[in-house]
Amino acid sequence: MLSELEACRRHPEIYIEKIREMNLPEVNLMEVCGTHTMAIAKAGIRQMLPANIRLLSGPGCPVCVTPAELIDEVLKLAARPDVIIATYGDMIRVPGSVRGRSLAAMRAKGSRVKVVYSPIDAVELAKNNPDSEVVFLGVGFETTAPGTAACVQAAAAEGLTNFTVFPMLKTVEPALRALIADPGFNVQGFLCPGHVAVIIGEAGFRFLPEEFRIPAVIAGFEPEDILLSVYVLCRQIKEGCPRMENEYTRAVSPEGNPLALAVMDRFLKAESDLWRGLGEIPGGALMLRDEYAAFDARKRFHIQYEAHEDKSGCRCGDVIQGKLAPAACPLFGKACTPADPFGPCMVSSEGTCAAAFKYQEV
Repeated sequence: MLSELEACRRHPEIYIEKIREMNLPEVNLMEVCGTHTMAIAKAGIRQMLPANIRLLSGPGCPVCVTPAELIDEVLKLAARPDVIIATYGDMIRVPGSVRGRSLAAMRAKGSRVKVVYSPIDAVELAKNNPDSEVVFLGVGFETTAPGTAACVQAAAAEGLTNFTVFPMLKTVEPALRALIADPGFNVQGFLCPGHVAVIIGEAGFRFLPEEFRIPAVIAGFEPEDILLSVYVLCRQIKEGCPRMENEYTRAVSPEGNPLALAVMDRFLKAESDLWRGLGEIPGGALMLRDEYAAFDARKRFHIQYEAHEDKSGCRCGDVIQGKLAPAACPLFGKACTPADPFGPCMVSSEGTCAAAFKYQEV
Protein backbone atom coordinates (compact mmCIF):
# COMPACT_ATOMS: atom_id res chain seq x y z
CA MET A 1 0.00 0.00 0.00
CA LEU A 2 1.27 3.48 -0.89
CA SER A 3 2.05 5.87 1.94
CA GLU A 4 0.04 9.06 1.95
CA LEU A 5 3.14 11.03 0.94
CA GLU A 6 3.86 8.69 -1.98
CA ALA A 7 0.22 8.91 -3.06
CA CYS A 8 0.44 12.72 -2.97
CA ARG A 9 3.73 12.60 -4.87
CA ARG A 10 2.16 10.52 -7.66
CA HIS A 11 -1.20 12.28 -7.80
CA PRO A 12 -1.04 15.79 -6.31
CA GLU A 13 -4.15 16.76 -8.25
CA ILE A 14 -6.19 14.33 -6.14
CA TYR A 15 -5.17 16.09 -2.93
CA ILE A 16 -5.90 19.51 -4.40
CA GLU A 17 -9.39 18.23 -5.30
CA LYS A 18 -9.83 16.75 -1.81
CA ILE A 19 -9.07 20.17 -0.34
CA ARG A 20 -11.57 21.78 -2.72
CA GLU A 21 -14.28 19.25 -1.83
CA MET A 22 -14.05 20.15 1.87
CA ASN A 23 -15.84 23.42 1.06
CA LEU A 24 -14.13 25.25 3.90
CA PRO A 25 -14.68 28.95 4.51
CA GLU A 26 -11.71 31.25 3.88
CA VAL A 27 -8.78 29.70 5.75
CA ASN A 28 -5.40 31.25 6.51
CA LEU A 29 -2.53 28.81 6.98
CA MET A 30 0.87 30.13 8.00
CA GLU A 31 4.31 28.65 7.41
CA VAL A 32 7.13 29.83 9.66
CA CYS A 33 10.14 28.57 7.74
CA GLY A 34 12.13 30.35 5.05
CA THR A 35 12.81 27.08 3.22
CA HIS A 36 9.05 26.47 3.07
CA THR A 37 8.60 30.03 1.81
CA MET A 38 10.93 29.41 -1.12
CA ALA A 39 9.54 25.94 -1.86
CA ILE A 40 5.95 27.21 -1.91
CA ALA A 41 6.83 30.04 -4.29
CA LYS A 42 9.02 27.91 -6.55
CA ALA A 43 6.42 25.16 -6.93
CA GLY A 44 3.53 27.61 -7.37
CA ILE A 45 1.57 25.95 -4.58
CA ARG A 46 -0.44 29.09 -3.77
CA GLN A 47 -1.76 29.20 -7.33
CA MET A 48 -2.71 25.50 -7.25
CA LEU A 49 -4.91 25.74 -4.17
CA PRO A 50 -8.55 26.81 -4.11
CA ALA A 51 -9.04 30.55 -3.58
CA ASN A 52 -10.43 29.98 -0.07
CA ILE A 53 -7.10 28.49 1.12
CA ARG A 54 -4.56 31.25 1.70
CA LEU A 55 -0.93 30.53 2.53
CA LEU A 56 0.75 33.22 4.62
CA SER A 57 4.46 33.50 5.34
CA GLY A 58 5.31 34.17 9.00
CA PRO A 59 8.56 35.01 10.81
CA GLY A 60 10.47 32.03 9.50
CA CYS A 61 13.56 33.72 8.10
CA PRO A 62 16.15 34.37 10.85
CA VAL A 63 17.97 37.02 8.83
CA CYS A 64 14.68 38.82 8.17
CA VAL A 65 13.65 38.99 11.82
CA THR A 66 17.04 40.44 12.86
CA PRO A 67 16.22 44.09 13.56
CA ALA A 68 17.99 47.03 11.96
CA GLU A 69 19.15 48.17 15.40
CA LEU A 70 21.24 45.01 15.71
CA ILE A 71 22.66 45.37 12.21
CA ASP A 72 23.74 48.91 13.09
CA GLU A 73 25.78 47.57 16.01
CA VAL A 74 27.39 44.96 13.76
CA LEU A 75 28.35 47.69 11.29
CA LYS A 76 30.02 49.64 14.10
CA LEU A 77 32.11 46.58 14.92
CA ALA A 78 32.97 46.09 11.25
CA ALA A 79 34.36 49.64 11.16
CA ARG A 80 37.00 48.75 13.76
CA PRO A 81 40.40 47.97 12.21
CA ASP A 82 41.11 45.29 14.82
CA VAL A 83 37.92 43.31 14.09
CA ILE A 84 37.17 40.60 11.54
CA ILE A 85 33.45 39.87 11.12
CA ALA A 86 32.75 36.22 10.30
CA THR A 87 29.26 35.66 8.96
CA TYR A 88 26.97 33.49 6.89
CA GLY A 89 26.50 34.89 3.39
CA ASP A 90 22.87 35.87 3.90
CA MET A 91 23.87 38.63 6.33
CA ILE A 92 26.28 40.39 3.98
CA ARG A 93 23.76 42.61 2.17
CA VAL A 94 21.23 43.19 4.95
CA PRO A 95 20.91 46.96 5.43
CA GLY A 96 20.94 48.68 8.79
CA SER A 97 18.73 51.63 9.62
CA VAL A 98 20.42 53.69 6.88
CA ARG A 99 19.78 52.45 3.37
CA GLY A 100 22.92 51.31 1.59
CA ARG A 101 24.87 50.64 4.79
CA SER A 102 25.60 46.92 4.97
CA LEU A 103 28.49 44.57 5.59
CA ALA A 104 28.96 44.34 1.83
CA ALA A 105 29.31 48.11 1.62
CA MET A 106 31.69 48.12 4.59
CA ARG A 107 33.79 45.38 3.01
CA ALA A 108 34.02 47.38 -0.21
CA LYS A 109 35.50 50.22 1.84
CA GLY A 110 38.11 48.00 3.45
CA SER A 111 36.43 46.41 6.47
CA ARG A 112 37.40 42.83 7.10
CA VAL A 113 34.26 40.77 6.54
CA LYS A 114 34.61 37.05 5.86
CA VAL A 115 31.87 34.67 4.74
CA VAL A 116 32.01 31.33 6.56
CA TYR A 117 30.03 28.17 5.97
CA SER A 118 30.01 26.91 9.54
CA PRO A 119 30.72 28.32 13.02
CA ILE A 120 33.84 26.15 13.24
CA ASP A 121 35.22 28.02 10.21
CA ALA A 122 35.03 31.17 12.32
CA VAL A 123 37.01 29.49 15.10
CA GLU A 124 39.69 28.56 12.55
CA LEU A 125 39.72 32.15 11.35
CA ALA A 126 40.49 33.28 14.91
CA LYS A 127 43.30 30.71 15.22
CA ASN A 128 44.84 31.94 11.98
CA ASN A 129 44.54 35.64 12.91
CA PRO A 130 45.78 35.86 16.52
CA ASP A 131 46.30 39.63 16.35
CA SER A 132 42.67 40.34 15.38
CA GLU A 133 39.34 40.08 17.17
CA VAL A 134 37.16 37.62 15.25
CA VAL A 135 33.42 38.13 15.82
CA PHE A 136 31.09 35.42 14.54
CA LEU A 137 27.51 36.52 13.85
CA GLY A 138 25.48 33.73 15.43
CA VAL A 139 22.24 34.19 13.51
CA GLY A 140 19.51 31.56 13.22
CA PHE A 141 16.77 29.68 15.02
CA GLU A 142 17.11 26.47 17.02
CA THR A 143 18.39 24.89 13.80
CA THR A 144 21.77 26.64 13.97
CA ALA A 145 21.93 27.08 17.75
CA PRO A 146 23.73 23.77 18.42
CA GLY A 147 26.50 24.69 15.97
CA THR A 148 26.87 28.12 17.53
CA ALA A 149 27.11 26.54 20.98
CA ALA A 150 29.64 24.00 19.69
CA CYS A 151 31.92 26.73 18.31
CA VAL A 152 32.09 28.32 21.77
CA GLN A 153 33.00 24.90 23.14
CA ALA A 154 35.74 24.56 20.50
CA ALA A 155 37.09 28.07 21.13
CA ALA A 156 37.23 27.39 24.87
CA ALA A 157 39.05 24.11 24.30
CA GLU A 158 41.60 25.93 22.12
CA GLY A 159 42.06 28.64 24.73
CA LEU A 160 41.30 31.36 22.19
CA THR A 161 41.10 34.87 23.60
CA ASN A 162 40.40 36.65 20.29
CA PHE A 163 37.15 34.90 19.40
CA THR A 164 33.60 35.97 20.31
CA VAL A 165 30.08 35.22 19.17
CA PHE A 166 27.57 37.99 18.57
CA PRO A 167 24.41 36.11 19.64
CA MET A 168 21.50 36.69 17.23
CA LEU A 169 19.75 33.39 17.80
CA LYS A 170 15.96 33.42 17.97
CA THR A 171 13.48 30.84 19.29
CA VAL A 172 10.30 29.98 17.41
CA GLU A 173 7.78 29.26 20.18
CA PRO A 174 7.86 32.75 21.79
CA ALA A 175 7.45 34.35 18.35
CA LEU A 176 4.39 32.22 17.60
CA ARG A 177 2.95 33.14 20.98
CA ALA A 178 3.53 36.83 20.16
CA LEU A 179 1.75 36.41 16.83
CA ILE A 180 -1.21 34.67 18.45
CA ALA A 181 -1.48 37.39 21.10
CA ASP A 182 -1.81 40.11 18.46
CA PRO A 183 -5.39 41.47 18.31
CA GLY A 184 -5.43 41.07 14.53
CA PHE A 185 -4.30 37.43 14.56
CA ASN A 186 -6.21 35.47 11.94
CA VAL A 187 -4.50 32.14 11.27
CA GLN A 188 -6.37 28.83 11.39
CA GLY A 189 -3.41 26.46 11.09
CA PHE A 190 0.38 26.35 11.18
CA LEU A 191 2.85 24.57 8.90
CA CYS A 192 5.62 24.07 11.45
CA PRO A 193 9.27 24.25 10.36
CA GLY A 194 10.86 20.88 9.74
CA HIS A 195 14.44 22.04 10.33
CA VAL A 196 13.64 23.49 13.75
CA ALA A 197 11.55 20.43 14.60
CA VAL A 198 14.53 18.15 13.91
CA ILE A 199 16.14 19.82 16.94
CA ILE A 200 13.20 20.45 19.29
CA GLY A 201 10.91 17.64 18.10
CA GLU A 202 7.14 17.47 17.95
CA ALA A 203 7.15 18.50 21.60
CA GLY A 204 8.20 22.03 20.65
CA PHE A 205 4.94 22.68 18.81
CA ARG A 206 2.35 20.79 20.84
CA PHE A 207 1.37 24.02 22.60
CA LEU A 208 -0.40 25.16 19.42
CA PRO A 209 -3.26 22.62 19.54
CA GLU A 210 -3.09 21.97 23.29
CA GLU A 211 -3.18 25.61 24.48
CA PHE A 212 -4.64 27.51 21.55
CA ARG A 213 -6.71 24.88 19.71
CA ILE A 214 -4.83 25.65 16.48
CA PRO A 215 -4.09 22.79 14.08
CA ALA A 216 -0.38 22.18 13.52
CA VAL A 217 1.59 19.99 11.11
CA ILE A 218 5.37 19.61 10.96
CA ALA A 219 6.12 19.66 7.25
CA GLY A 220 9.02 18.50 5.11
CA PHE A 221 10.40 20.55 2.25
CA GLU A 222 9.45 18.86 -1.01
CA PRO A 223 6.38 20.34 -2.76
CA GLU A 224 4.49 17.12 -2.01
CA ASP A 225 5.38 17.40 1.69
CA ILE A 226 3.91 20.88 1.78
CA LEU A 227 0.80 20.03 -0.23
CA LEU A 228 0.12 17.00 1.93
CA SER A 229 0.60 19.10 5.07
CA VAL A 230 -1.86 21.70 3.77
CA TYR A 231 -4.36 18.89 3.17
CA VAL A 232 -3.81 17.53 6.69
CA LEU A 233 -4.38 20.99 8.21
CA CYS A 234 -7.56 21.43 6.18
CA ARG A 235 -8.73 17.99 7.31
CA GLN A 236 -8.18 18.97 10.95
CA ILE A 237 -10.12 22.18 10.43
CA LYS A 238 -12.95 20.33 8.71
CA GLU A 239 -13.12 17.79 11.56
CA GLY A 240 -12.92 20.51 14.20
CA CYS A 241 -10.23 18.49 15.96
CA PRO A 242 -6.92 20.43 16.21
CA ARG A 243 -3.86 18.33 17.00
CA MET A 244 -0.15 18.05 16.33
CA GLU A 245 0.68 15.86 13.33
CA ASN A 246 4.16 15.09 12.08
CA GLU A 247 4.31 14.74 8.31
CA TYR A 248 8.13 14.85 8.40
CA THR A 249 8.58 11.61 10.35
CA ARG A 250 11.60 10.65 8.27
CA ALA A 251 13.61 13.35 10.09
CA VAL A 252 11.65 14.52 13.14
CA SER A 253 11.18 12.50 16.32
CA PRO A 254 8.67 13.24 19.10
CA GLU A 255 11.22 14.72 21.50
CA GLY A 256 13.85 16.01 19.07
CA ASN A 257 17.63 15.62 19.09
CA PRO A 258 18.84 15.07 22.69
CA LEU A 259 22.52 15.73 21.91
CA ALA A 260 21.75 19.03 20.18
CA LEU A 261 19.41 20.07 22.99
CA ALA A 262 22.07 19.21 25.58
CA VAL A 263 24.79 21.35 23.98
CA MET A 264 22.31 24.21 23.60
CA ASP A 265 21.33 23.97 27.25
CA ARG A 266 24.96 23.91 28.37
CA PHE A 267 26.02 27.08 26.55
CA LEU A 268 22.83 29.07 25.88
CA LYS A 269 19.92 30.53 27.83
CA ALA A 270 16.63 32.14 26.83
CA GLU A 271 16.39 35.93 27.14
CA SER A 272 14.31 38.76 25.73
CA ASP A 273 15.43 40.50 22.56
CA LEU A 274 14.15 42.58 19.67
CA TRP A 275 12.55 40.99 16.60
CA ARG A 276 11.94 42.96 13.44
CA GLY A 277 8.20 43.63 13.20
CA LEU A 278 7.39 41.93 16.50
CA GLY A 279 9.34 44.12 18.92
CA GLU A 280 10.70 42.85 22.23
CA ILE A 281 9.75 39.20 22.78
CA PRO A 282 10.28 37.70 26.24
CA GLY A 283 12.35 34.54 25.92
CA GLY A 284 12.56 35.08 22.18
CA ALA A 285 16.35 34.85 21.95
CA LEU A 286 19.18 32.56 22.96
CA MET A 287 22.17 34.24 24.60
CA LEU A 288 25.41 32.83 25.96
CA ARG A 289 25.34 31.78 29.59
CA ASP A 290 27.22 33.99 32.04
CA GLU A 291 30.02 31.47 32.50
CA TYR A 292 30.90 31.93 28.81
CA ALA A 293 30.82 35.73 28.91
CA ALA A 294 34.44 35.82 27.67
CA PHE A 295 33.12 34.62 24.29
CA ASP A 296 30.16 37.03 24.14
CA ALA A 297 30.74 39.94 21.73
CA ARG A 298 27.85 41.88 23.25
CA LYS A 299 29.67 41.92 26.56
CA ARG A 300 33.23 42.27 25.30
CA PHE A 301 32.35 45.30 23.17
CA HIS A 302 29.71 46.70 25.56
CA ILE A 303 26.96 46.60 22.94
CA GLN A 304 23.64 48.20 23.83
CA TYR A 305 20.73 49.21 21.62
CA GLU A 306 17.05 50.02 21.75
CA ALA A 307 14.17 50.02 19.30
CA HIS A 308 13.69 53.07 17.10
CA GLU A 309 11.16 54.06 14.47
CA ASP A 310 11.78 52.82 10.94
CA LYS A 311 11.27 55.75 8.58
CA SER A 312 12.47 54.02 5.42
CA GLY A 313 9.00 52.96 4.26
CA CYS A 314 10.09 49.30 4.24
CA ARG A 315 7.18 47.02 5.22
CA CYS A 316 9.26 43.97 6.12
CA GLY A 317 7.79 43.99 9.62
CA ASP A 318 4.26 43.56 8.27
CA VAL A 319 5.37 40.96 5.72
CA ILE A 320 7.06 38.93 8.47
CA GLN A 321 3.81 38.85 10.44
CA GLY A 322 1.76 37.72 7.46
CA LYS A 323 -0.19 40.98 7.51
CA LEU A 324 0.98 42.12 4.09
CA ALA A 325 1.76 40.27 0.88
CA PRO A 326 5.10 41.39 -0.61
CA ALA A 327 3.47 42.78 -3.74
CA ALA A 328 1.23 44.98 -1.58
CA CYS A 329 4.26 46.92 -0.34
CA PRO A 330 4.55 50.09 -2.45
CA LEU A 331 8.34 49.63 -2.65
CA PHE A 332 8.23 46.01 -3.88
CA GLY A 333 9.84 45.53 -7.28
CA LYS A 334 10.18 49.27 -7.76
CA ALA A 335 12.43 51.06 -5.29
CA CYS A 336 13.15 47.74 -3.52
CA THR A 337 14.73 44.96 -5.58
CA PRO A 338 17.29 42.23 -4.83
CA ALA A 339 19.95 44.43 -6.46
CA ASP A 340 19.02 47.45 -4.31
CA PRO A 341 17.02 46.27 -1.28
CA PHE A 342 15.34 48.36 1.39
CA GLY A 343 15.01 45.50 3.87
CA PRO A 344 16.12 41.94 4.62
CA CYS A 345 12.99 40.26 3.25
CA MET A 346 14.28 41.12 -0.23
CA VAL A 347 17.89 40.20 0.60
CA SER A 348 17.84 36.81 2.30
CA SER A 349 17.69 33.60 0.27
CA GLU A 350 14.81 32.66 2.61
CA GLY A 351 13.05 36.05 2.53
CA THR A 352 9.38 36.27 1.61
CA CYS A 353 9.90 39.26 -0.68
CA ALA A 354 12.90 37.62 -2.34
CA ALA A 355 10.81 34.50 -3.02
CA ALA A 356 7.90 36.53 -4.41
CA PHE A 357 10.23 38.56 -6.62
CA LYS A 358 12.22 35.59 -7.89
CA TYR A 359 9.18 33.47 -8.70
CA GLN A 360 6.93 36.39 -9.67
CA GLU A 361 4.26 35.90 -7.05
CA VAL A 362 2.37 39.10 -7.80
